[in-house]
Amino acid sequence: MTHSPNIKAYIASLVKESVEEALRNTGQPMLASSGRRKLVVANWKMNMSLHEITDFVEKLEAPAVNGNSVVICPPFPYLFPLKADLGKFGKEHVQLGAQNLHWKTSGAHTGEVSASMLLELGCQYVLVGHSERREAGETDEVVGIKLKQAVSSGLTPILCVGESQGQRQIGKTAEVVQNQVLQVLNVLEERQQLVIAYEPVWAIGTGLSATAEQAQAVHELIRQTLTDRWGAASAEITPILYGGSVKPDNAASFAAQPDIDGALVGGASLNASDFSAIVQRFERG
Repeated sequence: MTHSPNIKAYIASLVKESVEEALRNTGQPMLASSGRRKLVVANWKMNMSLHEITDFVEKLEAPAVNGNSVVICPPFPYLFPLKADLGKFGKEHVQLGAQNLHWKTSGAHTGEVSASMLLELGCQYVLVGHSERREAGETDEVVGIKLKQAVSSGLTPILCVGESQGQRQIGKTAEVVQNQVLQVLNVLEERQQLVIAYEPVWAIGTGLSATAEQAQAVHELIRQTLTDRWGAASAEITPILYGGSVKPDNAASFAAQPDIDGALVGGASLNASDFSAIVQRFERG
């Protein structure tokens, strides 16, 4: 059965209105014109120094716009200095994220960091299942229990999913990404605060990037997977980010896509000017 464009638009407006009302009742940021807030996340990985962080924050141009969010995920030792610099330069609206967490609340886990420690430092987000962590040995099962620990502790996890070049070449992109999403949804009893980042492994740190149309197709698949599990209203308010060699000169093309709600930025996030430009592209997208 098909519906006229007018009926489809009317139904979409009803869904958007109901989601906005739910957000008003929960105190969450209002929706952007796309129906979801935009989120741009810097993943500094194992980079930066104290001096570089202060210089970065001073030069960063990331005003709070329409409830949109900017998040920086520094190495663990720099979480507190970064928080101090954000306060010093009047940029407290920029939020803190961590690059990883342990699935236990405490204990004999040398070299690990718990959710409660991250919360004490002011973290609101945490990366879970990044491809570099998966390459280091994290399985879907480990990713799932880390995500469950994050949400139960009050952190918003940014779940990273994506296929390798070999998997894409044999046409397995949809299967791999959908399975990674479903593995995690299976550990959650109900809809939880969640961000998903699609990062094709072959585009991380390689200079290669999916086209905006390729990325949109995968994002649409992810949102449909969320819809099938949680329903349209919940899927509609879940931000899905693109990551993989995002730069100022290609960010606008991703921001223009209907299901791309922001970016998880690696190399370009180490330069304040480049990262600020990416943030601005998504504010306009």
